[in-house]
Amino acid sequence: MLVIRQADVEKLLSNKEREHIDAVRATYLLHEQGATVIPRSVFLRFPDQPSDRIIGLPAFRGGEHPAAGMKWISSFPGNVQSGIPRASAAMLLNSLRTGHPEALLEGSLISAARTAASAALAAEMLTRESRPTGITLVGCGIINLEILRYVNAAIDTLEEVTIHDSSAARAEEFARRCAELLPQARVAVVNSLDEALAAQRLVSFATSAGVPHTDLTAVAPGSVVLHVSLRDIDPETLLQTHNIVDDADHVCRELTSLHLAERMSGHRRFIDASIGQLIAGTRPFTPDPGKVTVFSPFGLGVLDLALAVEVHTAARELGLGVDITDFLA
Repeated sequence: MLVIRQADVEKLLSNKEREHIDAVRATYLLHEQGATVIPRSVFLRFPDQPSDRIIGLPAFRGGEHPAAGMKWISSFPGNVQSGIPRASAAMLLNSLRTGHPEALLEGSLISAARTAASAALAAEMLTRESRPTGITLVGCGIINLEILRYVNAAIDTLEEVTIHDSSAARAEEFARRCAELLPQARVAVVNSLDEALAAQRLVSFATSAGVPHTDLTAVAPGSVVLHVSLRDIDPETLLQTHNIVDDADHVCRELTSLHLAERMSGHRRFIDASIGQLIAGTRPFTPDPGKVTVFSPFGLGVLDLALAVEVHTAARELGLGVDITDFLA
């Protein structure tokens, strides 16, 4: 079994944004074609730590290069106050011939990359008719930084970055990192969420919000919102917007904003399409320019699997990682 540490994962993911976006696109298409198996994610929560959780995401990818594995990812928001990352993860790949474990990879960077690649793909597809000149980032963590990196790779029109976070100090540090990433862009921190939402026609939410806190009234009609953190938008609002998801069965659970909207309305007709349907062309979607379009991806484990397989293959080719030949001895 090959163990691949974070530094090697980072090296193998670096400067491959377009390749990752294309891999995510291909995986969404396989999912739409029924060539994946994605059981419901397992949420492990703790009675005395209500804000903390660990999630297990098993997956199988069929097609020309079948693979199986599982991501085990924790979210401990309090870590941020101690200066350590909120999320940590491990990714396990299994042999489809024997079922034996083949690789153990540091998974948080893979998770961030697939999340950002998914958001960038959605931004690319949903803004084809009118490319945005800027992006608003709500939440100043690694996910939104990676989303900025990947969206910039998908859309080369970004000239402005507007930032909002509940912590002014975190926002200022994040702004510095954004300026390093996009030196050609004007980067601004704003204290008001509504001001941030009104500033750009492409918005990304990547927060640790546990309950909805915005109705999007400040967002201009025709804008695209990447609702990556899933619990920011009032459910009443989602009943009035266009809604694109990665998988309706997965995203309408665990008290996400869409789950609450389903409970409120008693149906899922407010969901226009899945991103896989848009890629395959199996469901036409023409957005009303007077409405906001919201992309809400639950985060499918098969996307982690797709990128982990690429990292594992590259690590083998380059001789990276620690090969434990007697792991099962």
